Amino acid sequence: MPAPVLLLDGASMWFRSYFGVPSSITAPDGRPVNAVRGFFDSVATLITRQQPDRLAVCLDLDWRPQWRVDLVASYKAHRVAEEAPADVDAPDIEEVPDELTPQVEWIAELLDAFGIATAGAPDYEADDVLGTLAAAERRDPVIVVSGDRDLLQVVAEHPVPVSVLYLGRGLARATLFGPAEVAERYGLPAQRAGAAYAEMAL
Repeated sequence: MPAPVLLLDGASMWFRSYFGVPSSITAPDGRPVNAVRGFFDSVATLITRQQPDRLAVCLDLDWRPQWRVDLVASYKAHRVAEEAPADVDAPDIEEVPDELTPQVEWIAELLDAFGIATAGAPDYEADDVLGTLAAAERRDPVIVVSGDRDLLQVVAEHPVPVSVLYLGRGLARATLFGPAEVAERYGLPAQRAGAAYAEMAL
């Protein structure tokens, strides 16, 4: 079996690290680095276990694209914090804990320093980038790593095997889903498990 392409859902992983690693983990100057520590511990574990040939951390360059809101007005509305009074037009802002925002910036700097590729696209979410890169691969098997169950729709057998390492219960208890596992878990046809999952989740 050739070494896989490992595609990581960056925001999913650092949010989980922020909430899963104690805030008592700090830098020498006292700043919290729990998300940084947890994120890179997870990346190191994944590299050790999966031995990927290629690796990319996929990013939300727009976590709530306007074109999606235009199609479905309630899209991610539960995750919006209003920065202005209701009678003033203002952009939607995702609620991010104050202590996480600077850590995301440090994570980006460290990824660059380590030479780990990042991938993102204007007006698109990480899910879109993960799905696009997985569908475009023609050589090696793909493993998508995320805590977002919606990504189970990308599983495939052809042209290369695409599976999802689902982090819903943390990395230590992560579950690897290919088409057969998605089909069995959700009672879907194995030959089109990814597409059928997307239809079921609508």
